[in-house]
Amino acid sequence: MLKIAQIGIGSWGRNLLRNFAALSDSQVTLCCDQNKKVLESIKAQYNNKIKVTTRFDDILEDPDIDAVVVATLPQTHAHFAIKALSSGKHVFVEKPLSLDIADAEKMIKAAERNKRLLMVGHLLLYHPAVRKLKGYIEQGYLGDVRYLYSTRVNLGQVREMENALWSLTAHDISVAMYLSNKKPLKVSATGKAYLRKNIQDVVFLNISFKDNVIAHIHASWLDPHKIRKFTVVGSKKMAVFDDMDPAEKIRIYDKGYDWQKNVGTYDTFLTLREGDINIPRVDMVEPLKLECQHFVDCIRDRKRPFTDGESGLSVLKVLKAAQESLELDGVPVKIK
Repeated sequence: MLKIAQIGIGSWGRNLLRNFAALSDSQVTLCCDQNKKVLESIKAQYNNKIKVTTRFDDILEDPDIDAVVVATLPQTHAHFAIKALSSGKHVFVEKPLSLDIADAEKMIKAAERNKRLLMVGHLLLYHPAVRKLKGYIEQGYLGDVRYLYSTRVNLGQVREMENALWSLTAHDISVAMYLSNKKPLKVSATGKAYLRKNIQDVVFLNISFKDNVIAHIHASWLDPHKIRKFTVVGSKKMAVFDDMDPAEKIRIYDKGYDWQKNVGTYDTFLTLREGDINIPRVDMVEPLKLECQHFVDCIRDRKRPFTDGESGLSVLKVLKAAQESLELDGVPVKIK
């Protein structure tokens, strides 16, 4: 039985804890947080089956703990992850991997040096609908991917430290990279801070990929709608992933343009194609459950996680370039 400890039991940390605690082949034995009231609530919720502490060193010093879940503030990810890896623990880090590229690279090296797994919580890459959409793309069902765009907006919680770019777009950046399967080359970003000074609550992000593929991301927590939608436009067909739809997560549109040739001439012209709409069945399982199970499976089977440290670093590089562009009022920035 794999034994897991978790540091950081905030709002999202509770979701991680719920899923890891429910797995049949692992056991959460220790939780760490600075908020004693939170720890008391964890003890009550799990009938004292999970020990609690305010000392992170209690996790490091416990030889029975195999893995550590890091769900703290992003600026602390590197500190806790490197310490855990150096003490011989496997590490799951909530996204983003880090706020600093150099720190992220240190985390990856610490995992390699100590021969331990480092996994990043890019949740949407475990979503059954995203995986199904990826399958359609790989099968050539949509043709060549030409461009993608996403909307992730809501009238939601206003952050005090991170802007909408860092809080929301990592999900969509990871999906755009996954579905396009192209290297991101440059990024431009604009946004405004309407609610808190210098903390942008609305961001518009454009990514240029290899082979002329582009992606656009709109993210905000200042919006009248709650939308979680991703559109992929291919050379043959178009697809929409709507995470807010309870039943119809994916729609495939047989729409586009076809080249037609005039009979008896060499002239060609475009004709509009309005075909059927296909709504494939998606067997839904909570993506977070799949993500947590994948981490445990990778440790048990000694496999490299799908969203490993390198995956987290690639998303971080886009985020860093986007932040630079944001500060330059939309000037395109090359991704290193």
